[in-house]
Amino acid sequence: MELREIHDIEISLLLEAIFRRYGHDFRHYAMASMERRIRHGMERLHCRSVTELMGRILHEPATFQDLLDSFSITITEMFRDPAVYAFLRSDVIPYLATYPFIKVWHAGCASGEEVYSLAIVLQEQGILERTTIYATDFNEAALERAREGIYSIARLADYSRNYHLSGGRTTLADYYCADDNSVIMAKSLKDRITFARHNLASDQVFGEMHLIICRNVMIYFDRTLQDRVFSLFDDSLIGSGFLCLGTKESLSFSPLAGKYRELDRHLKVYRKSRD
Repeated sequence: MELREIHDIEISLLLEAIFRRYGHDFRHYAMASMERRIRHGMERLHCRSVTELMGRILHEPATFQDLLDSFSITITEMFRDPAVYAFLRSDVIPYLATYPFIKVWHAGCASGEEVYSLAIVLQEQGILERTTIYATDFNEAALERAREGIYSIARLADYSRNYHLSGGRTTLADYYCADDNSVIMAKSLKDRITFARHNLASDQVFGEMHLIICRNVMIYFDRTLQDRVFSLFDDSLIGSGFLCLGTKESLSFSPLAGKYRELDRHLKVYRKSRD
């Protein structure tokens, strides 16, 4: 047996061990992505082999929590891909505004910057007070950062630029307070957001959503897991509801593609059929 085959077996056993010990299911994440994350985790934890890493996480829950940070992709920023938020303003929110109450699921929210961005857009479009946003992630540490809504002031110039490119109507400073090092998002935004732990690989539906946003998450899943998540979203979305994916993701090859109309090919915003 070649070394590569042995390495693949070790990774498969590690992912199976994580699932059986802790209930986190990474078995259908893209293998190349998992290899990078495992390698990063081994470096952080000073493990010389995947087998050594597996032994440690089976017996040391604190070590697994440390490894979980390596498995969670938290690359994000406020108003990431500003054109997406501009499209939501112009082509999606006018439809959402026709409902008396609106429910939004932001899946894979990481540390929360994009959730607060969405809340700002909804506020400026006049419907935030009628909206509940459910923001979920499998990483509890990332969720806690999102709940706090405290971000480095070093990125503020980039965030403000994105805000204006997204069609922002005033100034981003209206939505936070600042000290020398950090900005703290406004309580009026936090009050409309419910942060909760949810694993797309193993947990169940969020029912009756008008809009689901899951951007730059499924690029790390294999086709089997992508199909599971699309089915999860479909079951959670009302008829005529909206689905927003990352610009490198697509519903086109899903068995459910026929139920959706692509509103923007580049921005990957879809609308579910009425039935």
